[in-house]
Amino acid sequence: MTSAITTSDRLSPAFTAMAAGRIAWGSAAVLAPRINLRIAGAPSLGAPHTDYLIGVFGVRALAIGLGYVTGDTATRARWRRLGLLIDVVDTVNGLVRLGAAHDVESRRAGRMMVAITGAYATVGLADAAAGIVRSRQATRRGRSDRAA
Repeated sequence: MTSAITTSDRLSPAFTAMAAGRIAWGSAAVLAPRINLRIAGAPSLGAPHTDYLIGVFGVRALAIGLGYVTGDTATRARWRRLGLLIDVVDTVNGLVRLGAAHDVESRRAGRMMVAITGAYATVGLADAAAGIVRSRQATRRGRSDRAA
């Protein structure tokens, strides 16, 4: 898979919006972790350890978002792949944990988080698939050019 992203890339606006979302959520998570719990509908889950964990994940989201928006084309491609890995792992982990959650608040918060990471993972998977297709097309073009 190539690391270059063309300027005509149809998913660039989606990745830019996702980066903005990561920056916004990451900042909010670091500065006010309990607001995240209220938005997720699980305010009673707030505790020092959950505040800490929300902040940790907020810093990660902030780093991915800032890395993407401040990077050049090749750097953005790397942040896309890293984001895909994180979003897929977070979504799978969230689904497993959601199945084990028994209280209403935890399930509500889990569904919201899985929906968000799942949407990000879906965009990342579409991007990866498009990259594979572009790479195969370029390989075929290279073979046909050499054969001519």
